[in-house]
Amino acid sequence: MDLGIAGKRALVCASSKGLGRGVAGALAGEGVALVLNARGAEALEATAAAIRAAHGVEVTTVAADITTEAGRAAVLAAAGAVDILVTNAGGPPPGKWTDWSRDDFIAAIDANMLSAVALMQALVPGMMERGWGRVVNITSRSVKAPLATLGLSNTARTGLTGFVAGMARQVASSGVTVNNLLPGSHDTDRLRGGDMANARARGVSFEAQREARRAGNPTGRDGTAEEFGAVCAFLCSQQAAYIVGQNVLVDGGEVNATI
Repeated sequence: MDLGIAGKRALVCASSKGLGRGVAGALAGEGVALVLNARGAEALEATAAAIRAAHGVEVTTVAADITTEAGRAAVLAAAGAVDILVTNAGGPPPGKWTDWSRDDFIAAIDANMLSAVALMQALVPGMMERGWGRVVNITSRSVKAPLATLGLSNTARTGLTGFVAGMARQVASSGVTVNNLLPGSHDTDRLRGGDMANARARGVSFEAQREARRAGNPTGRDGTAEEFGAVCAFLCSQQAAYIVGQNVLVDGGEVNATI
């Protein structure tokens, strides 16, 4: 299927590795020019070089922390007018509900809610003026099924979900769609780090911990960044023009819900 987005320009945040890189690769495969952002310059440049070599598209890199005002300013200055925005930022640390202070919540909301809102406020008006745009916010399956140890993430990402629910319906008539993509367990550095920590806590091997966790998923495996990227690319496509304000789970069926 031709997604109809060749020649478009996309800003993909936190895209040097993991799910963000999967999204960047999928969009590049459709002929989309990229603005890639991440905090680490070395990994970012390596990813950009690999994507240029594989797909021959223009790739601009901006090493900056997208969760800060200064970082966003640098990224927006380099990005200019974009047709596609994919927001993404690493989640706050896990813990127990009694652990978190007001400052912890403010930091999580700044990083995982307000940074995405600020990017949409900066870039969506231009999309509306041009009559076409796509925004995909990478959130988490925890907005559908909260994870007790991820209370900070649950709170911030659910807030973003509520914002998008209203905002998406206000911009859709201008040809701009805004949706959220909710990953479950994907084979990324973050997931592997969690498995290693849990293996140490349980006194078992990494392999035993990983297999025990995977057994809880109907597919019996983790997703790949490439699979996730393909779903995101579809939401950015011409064919997805009638999908508005939705929360799309990509979790192998782990969230067990009828609706």
